Amino acid sequence: MPKIFKSLVNSSQPLFIFLFLCSVIISSCSSTRNTVYFNNQQDEVLKASNLSSKNVIQPNDILSIAVTSLNPAATEIFNKPNNSYVSTSSVTGANLQSPGYLVSNEGNIQFPVLGTMKITGLTTNELREKITTELLNKKLLVDPIVIIRQLNFKVSVLGEVGRPSVVNVPSEKISLLEALGLAGDITIYGKKDNVMIIREEDGVKKIKRVNLNTSEIFTSDYYYLKSNDIVYVEANKAKVASSTRSSTLIPILLSALSFGAIIIDRIVK
Repeated sequence: MPKIFKSLVNSSQPLFIFLFLCSVIISSCSSTRNTVYFNNQQDEVLKASNLSSKNVIQPNDILSIAVTSLNPAATEIFNKPNNSYVSTSSVTGANLQSPGYLVSNEGNIQFPVLGTMKITGLTTNELREKITTELLNKKLLVDPIVIIRQLNFKVSVLGEVGRPSVVNVPSEKISLLEALGLAGDITIYGKKDNVMIIREEDGVKKIKRVNLNTSEIFTSDYYYLKSNDIVYVEANKAKVASSTRSSTLIPILLSALSFGAIIIDRIVK
């Protein structure tokens, strides 16, 4: 009987090896597809208008508003922002502080001479036009030029990335891919097919999941991030399993070492 079993195993050995190699190749291909961005994406031209992101002013935004004209003395009063400050951490870890106009919870700012202005829901371009029109209608300035920038435009990138951080965006425009790049990219343990974006608009939180293994992000409204967006990259099963094994094995190894030390001590004595 043992000889028959042994001959059966020997005759089936090539089949076992073949099946093992096939399973390794299949799992390798599957893991490779999960770690690559934009699988099977072909050359394509996308219209920029389909990817634009409209950032509107919201409460707690801090704005820099500068006014210039042909009469510097007349414009001086409009260039004294209130004493609110924004303190943020850049991707390099530096703390930044800038003066500006803090948008209240009611959506207002106090602008010199013009008084209280309701500005939430407007873009910076719309606010620039509004202030310019007010200055002209009230004949406060001739040919004024108004420049507006958001000082605390930032996005947070968390989870399985190289450097989880709050990314400041001076240009007020950043894509999801740029934010991930600034945060050190997604690690090999991150799930590229289930990246979560949390966005708050009009007091409502919206949660969107995108698959970076495909090219769907290029036509998504979430290609460009908005101020205060949160990007979260979930850990895959391999990372979770690794963490679980580590948390289980370390106490066992420590206990074994302690037990071994006690035994050796007893033997020596």
